[in-house]
Amino acid sequence: MTNHGQNASIEPRGIAALVERVNAALRTSATPSLTQLVLRCALAVPFWRSGVNKWDGFLQLNDVALLLFSSELKLHLPGGPYNFPAPGLVAFASGSAEILLPILLVLGLATRLAAFGLLLMTLIIQLTVP
Repeated sequence: MTNHGQNASIEPRGIAALVERVNAALRTSATPSLTQLVLRCALAVPFWRSGVNKWDGFLQLNDVALLLFSSELKLHLPGGPYNFPAPGLVAFASGSAEILLPILLVLGLATRLAAFGLLLMTLIIQLTVP
């Protein structure tokens, strides 16, 4: 019985030492600024790609984006699906936000505002796509 008790007391120290070694390796190889940059880029890429697909040129939305917001996409709220109000304006705002907010996020400028805007956009996407 005493032998079992000794193994139980040694095992947590071994796990704690392993965890400490892993933490030390991560601290030296992945600095917080590099980790934050990688995570910001990973969050920004899907929105950036979606935003680029909505534009034909400088401040010119493509026809598909306008068609989607005017006829295909609907807000699925209680009481039935509703059309977007002013679909051209909503498409322009959505396309602009999908370009500007990821840029701000990656550059680290107004990151909380940019992340909140992308979070709101994600919420609207969830309400739009059933």
